[in-house]
Amino acid sequence: MIRSENLRSGYIQDDVEQYLYELLPARDAVLSEMEAYAAEHRVPIIGPAVARLLSLCAQVSGAKRIFEMGSAIGYSTIWLARAAGPKAKVHYTDGDAANADRAREYFRRAGVAKRIDVQVGDALELLKKSPGKFDLIFNDVDKHQYPAALRVALPKLKRGGLLITDNTLWSGKAARPAAADDGATLGVQQFNKLVYASKELYPVLIPLRDGVTVCRKQ
Repeated sequence: MIRSENLRSGYIQDDVEQYLYELLPARDAVLSEMEAYAAEHRVPIIGPAVARLLSLCAQVSGAKRIFEMGSAIGYSTIWLARAAGPKAKVHYTDGDAANADRAREYFRRAGVAKRIDVQVGDALELLKKSPGKFDLIFNDVDKHQYPAALRVALPKLKRGGLLITDNTLWSGKAARPAAADDGATLGVQQFNKLVYASKELYPVLIPLRDGVTVCRKQ
């Protein structure tokens, strides 16, 4: 197991975290290669523990129309596409064309390319322009954008749909006072307050890895 930043929470004891990752089944060749690439090149991915939670949410909810806000090299996209099945459509978004090109190749090798719509650009703007509503929206954009991402995602999420957001404990910094110029931490803190105050959402913040918040739209 590669002990990269993608596998460290910043607030869970190291031995507990190591135990959790040792329990996980081995991933296939494509996902393992992506994990190694992400660790070597410092590309943020959700890692296999959070990916299993994401996959479970997609399976249990029966989501078939999925939008991913911030997809990087497509690691979480593959987990979502596999969980949702061959009739699903997962919308990949990233602002970096090089990331998108690398992701396309991974999708092809993973056998899920036909299930994924690759879009390059600002995730919030792409979601605004997407027709219809989604069964599941996964939010993993830049942290200072989290409050804006919530405002965009909520009307695009169907009733009963899931909004899943990564990094909502932000290495534990979300629980501590943030400096006025720390836009990332302030964005996460504001997002957390907004979802728990919302009458439209039923949120649960799960202290897995860097914190994952799962919200169901009422």
